[in-house]
Amino acid sequence: MVEMVKAMVRTSPSVMEMKEYPMPEVPDDGALMKVVVAGICGTDVKIYSKPQKDEHVIMGHENIGVIAKAGKTFMKRKGVKEGDLVFVEHYVPCMQCEWCHKGEYRHCQGTDWRYNPEAIRYGYTSCEKAPHLFGGFAEYMYLPWNAVLHKVPQGLSPEIAGIVTPMANGIQWALFDCGVGYDSSVLIQGPGQQGMAQTVACKQAGASCIIVTGTAKDVKRLEVAKKLGADYTINVSEEDPLERIMEITGGKGVDVSLDCTSGAGTIPVSLGIEALKRKGGTILLQGELSEFPNFPIGKATVKYVTFKSARGHNYESCELALTQLASKRFPFELVATHTYALEDADTAVRAVAGQISNDVIHVSLLPNG
Repeated sequence: MVEMVKAMVRTSPSVMEMKEYPMPEVPDDGALMKVVVAGICGTDVKIYSKPQKDEHVIMGHENIGVIAKAGKTFMKRKGVKEGDLVFVEHYVPCMQCEWCHKGEYRHCQGTDWRYNPEAIRYGYTSCEKAPHLFGGFAEYMYLPWNAVLHKVPQGLSPEIAGIVTPMANGIQWALFDCGVGYDSSVLIQGPGQQGMAQTVACKQAGASCIIVTGTAKDVKRLEVAKKLGADYTINVSEEDPLERIMEITGGKGVDVSLDCTSGAGTIPVSLGIEALKRKGGTILLQGELSEFPNFPIGKATVKYVTFKSARGHNYESCELALTQLASKRFPFELVATHTYALEDADTAVRAVAGQISNDVIHVSLLPNG
């Protein structure tokens, strides 16, 4: 009898069903990973609630697990062995294009699920075709020859390791893309898991002034942000954020503005631009600009603003993120707030959406208990 693998499958907007798939055969250059932790982020919330090109998807793109079975060629190429705890990036790149050769496979067409119907990306790819298991909301995940792996450092728990994706984004966006460094002043809008990761990355890089903003529902999260290194927090429901930012910076404004609100509206963009220093600041944006009908382009050009797009992470940022998490310099246990069983995947996503409690930051799904 063929062994079956349980998975929670998104079948339509805001609907998930438990399904079973046959355990895949493992080729010499492939592997099978037993999923220990599948992290859930704001992108999952948006994908879950809206119609998608591929409706039947095993979600979950922040995955930590144990190599359960692997071919000899796979183990030799990846430098792993059965029993190793690893982080598998959601990108499954072609390993042939110019982006892959640069180590920037986040831009590879082979993993661009939005435009390439043949693309493979964990948590986004249709599970209709064999071997089906391309998402972390399942007991096992299939790893092809071009899966991108990182060994989890000794002593780092799977649940804390599950924060690696937002932490890697924090390093990529704040440090690599926006140039935050020693004595930088930074505005971080949104105290969710991504905002927390940006806070840690900026603090570790030597930023001298870190300001984190949130709303009335973020009171507990803002408290955590202070414990992770924020110098100031602003509840925008109670005080004028721009006025407070200028008070904090002595009217100078900040060097870098990081939008961690997932494109929530025009306020993060307009505030982010207004809060920058008089000339030459940098703002990082998430979401599609079509969602910002009143985009203040005139103000941006006059202030000589540099725009950066939040687009994933590279290999180096993931390695640095794992090192940061393993260093125990910051209380990441305050970020890993909730865990759920596989059958409770719907509740887990709704928790990240803020529908369960206001103190949720990072949620881990535990497919194998």
